Amino acid sequence: MARRRLGFWQRFAVALVKPVMIVWTRRTWRGQEYLHRDGGVIIVANHISHADPLVSAHFIYDSGRWPQYLGKASVFRVPVIGWILHRCRQIPVERGSVDAVRSLDALVAALDEGGAVVIYPEGTTTRQPDLWPMKAKTGAARLALATGAPVVPLVMWGPERIFDPRTSRLNPRPRIPVTVVAGEPIDLSRWADAPPTRATLEEMTDAIMLRLRDMLAEIRGGTPPPLWERPARPSVRHQQGEAA
Repeated sequence: MARRRLGFWQRFAVALVKPVMIVWTRRTWRGQEYLHRDGGVIIVANHISHADPLVSAHFIYDSGRWPQYLGKASVFRVPVIGWILHRCRQIPVERGSVDAVRSLDALVAALDEGGAVVIYPEGTTTRQPDLWPMKAKTGAARLALATGAPVVPLVMWGPERIFDPRTSRLNPRPRIPVTVVAGEPIDLSRWADAPPTRATLEEMTDAIMLRLRDMLAEIRGGTPPPLWERPARPSVRHQQGEAA
């Protein structure tokens, strides 16, 4: 398993975080067998709380894989913190056209090395009022199309009880119930030979997010709504007109 090849800083991170999560959460986990595989894998997850990375990392690590998350490149330039993130094999993501290509190259390299890359396709915690998935960015689809790596869906419900983004309240009490479920790789074969046009990437992204939505409905109950669309930001001209 990947954990046997961990370096000092990775083992340090596990020793620091895992005992806290064992006390802090009461876990229901299913589908870990979908991560018991060799080779690169893209793990796509719903994003409901700032506690998600801790919960999902615990699940993925105990599935036998070392999770590699994407992080803002600016964080990697912070003294000490950035150094540790690099040593823990996390992946910086740059903004902008040229830098975005460099970030994609880093992700492809991680998958070529057999890594388990974790992506939150929405790019941020969902803004849907009831924490259902929303329309996502196309990065995960672009990476899947470029590499052909399997895309494994992972859904969580319960991290919002640890930290609810709607209220910004942290709950420190122990044994908070959390459910994490991984599923079979998403079938994206119909787009295997398609060019990475905007239309193709958006179709693939919707297929990914609908799978996450439907899996989430199975563990939290209720009827899932259509993928939520973020309100468009008002244009500068519109804002100036209101000011006038």
